[in-house]
Amino acid sequence: MAFNLKPISDRIIVRREAADDKTAGGIVLPDSAKNKPQRGTVLAVGPGRMKKDGTRTTMQLKAGDKVLFTSWAGDEFKDTKSKAGEVLVMHEGDVMCVIA
Repeated sequence: MAFNLKPISDRIIVRREAADDKTAGGIVLPDSAKNKPQRGTVLAVGPGRMKKDGTRTTMQLKAGDKVLFTSWAGDEFKDTKSKAGEVLVMHEGDVMCVIA
C-alpha cells in the first residue's frame, strides 16, 4: 500500500495511470501540455460509510480494480522517498466505472 495509508469511511486510494508522452501524430508533449489521465488502479479501499443505524455500506470496489474517475476527483499526494509515486485519495462515488 502506498505510504502506509489506510483509507477510512467510503474513501479509496488510487494510483493514476501515466500520461501519454506523444500525440497520435507523434508530437512529443512537454509536461505542461499533458492531460492527466482519468484512469487508475485501486490500491486500497476503506471499510464503507457508516449509516445512522450503525451498520456500514458495502464497498463496490476492491484493491486491484482498474477504474475511470471524474476529472475533479480526489486529492493528490506525492511520496518522494518511495517508488509509490503519486496517488489520489477519493470517495468511492467519484469513480464512474470499473474497466473490464
